[in-house]
Amino acid sequence: MNAIFALVFLFSLLLFLLRDPDGFLPAMLAGAEKAGVLCVSLLAVYCVWLGFFKVLERSGISEKLTRAAYPLARRLFRTKNREALTPAVGNLCANLLGLPGAPTPLGVRATAGFLKENNRYGASMLFVLNATSLQLLPTTAIALRLAAGSVSPADIFLPTLLATLLSTLLGGLLCALLVRK
Repeated sequence: MNAIFALVFLFSLLLFLLRDPDGFLPAMLAGAEKAGVLCVSLLAVYCVWLGFFKVLERSGISEKLTRAAYPLARRLFRTKNREALTPAVGNLCANLLGLPGAPTPLGVRATAGFLKENNRYGASMLFVLNATSLQLLPTTAIALRLAAGSVSPADIFLPTLLATLLSTLLGGLLCALLVRK
């Protein structure tokens, strides 16, 4: 895949240099500037939400949420293993808030816990729920739209909620029907 991207980039570079050699450097610098602004914007959003998660963790609220979600998670993942369920619930909560990078370590820990007890169904269900990623608050998409100068970046809230709800329900149903414990 890296080779394909490199070839596309080199071909585009060559084409740009042949068609507009004077515009090449300004276009590259403008693109780099936009990329830098976007990275700083996303970094700020991630810092805020990761700090929020840390506050929830230190205050004990995350543990209370995990205990409240335990009966549902136990049925959803078909296990009673708390070592796997606690990070799985944390992973799903982080995905609900639209943070694609934050739940990864929790998902890895939960999957390892499921596979340790030979619960292929639980690992598969977690993978499906992460892939479909039900998002109550699509923070990353809103941040990207805000950084791009959107007049109303939160307009995607309802369509995102409906699309991810449908994909999560369908994915979870297919996983429940097709994957055996």
